[in-house]
Amino acid sequence: MRVDKLLANIGYGSRKEVKKLLKTGVVVADGIVIKDPKTHVDPEKQQITVNGEKIEYKEFVYLLMNKPAGYLSATEDDYQETVIDLLEMEDAILQPFPVGRLDKDTEGLLFLTNDGQLAHQLLSPKKHVPKTYFATILGKVTEADIDAFKQGVELDDGYVTKPAKLEILSAGNQSTIHVTITEGKFHQVKRMFEAVGKKVTYLKRISMGPIVLDEEELNLGEYRDLTDEEVEALRQAQPIDL
Repeated sequence: MRVDKLLANIGYGSRKEVKKLLKTGVVVADGIVIKDPKTHVDPEKQQITVNGEKIEYKEFVYLLMNKPAGYLSATEDDYQETVIDLLEMEDAILQPFPVGRLDKDTEGLLFLTNDGQLAHQLLSPKKHVPKTYFATILGKVTEADIDAFKQGVELDDGYVTKPAKLEILSAGNQSTIHVTITEGKFHQVKRMFEAVGKKVTYLKRISMGPIVLDEEELNLGEYRDLTDEEVEALRQAQPIDL
């Protein structure tokens, strides 16, 4: 990789700014000063420093966010804040994107990465990667609803969902539930409850595949890097049937 591209990618400025930086002689690779922006370097095999500080280069970034309400699951928007606005510059510079979408008013687990292959794998309908949500429901959720979800319900556009697992935590005028789905249709959980005559008033994703959100570790709006073990577990996530 050209040294000017490397430094630009990790936040040392534009290509033009990086060229000026290189001319000052502060960039060193394995003890050799580099001034030519076209010089090729390998950050995985060489020790590269800028002003004496070793650079840390990551080709891919894998983040787990506890998304707050009020943010779009998008990389940019002209009028509203997106989840990218919650990232530190050192992470945003790697241009991660949300893996799937959580509605603006929905909270909880959201992956962000620039690894398109893994994102495609997690979102592929063939993979049936399970996603579990906690929700507050206006209306009493019943055993009949559990059976309906298990069979798949018909949405307002005529689409019949794949089977979903519905668990009642508390039942009353306001019910609380866990629901697990293996697909990601637009507003799916909300529309599934509308199909059985009820309304979601609060929704939070608590797990996706093998990864479970730890709310004691991450407050709303906070995020962390996934561990290598967690990334590998996501790669190995197997289809399930509900």
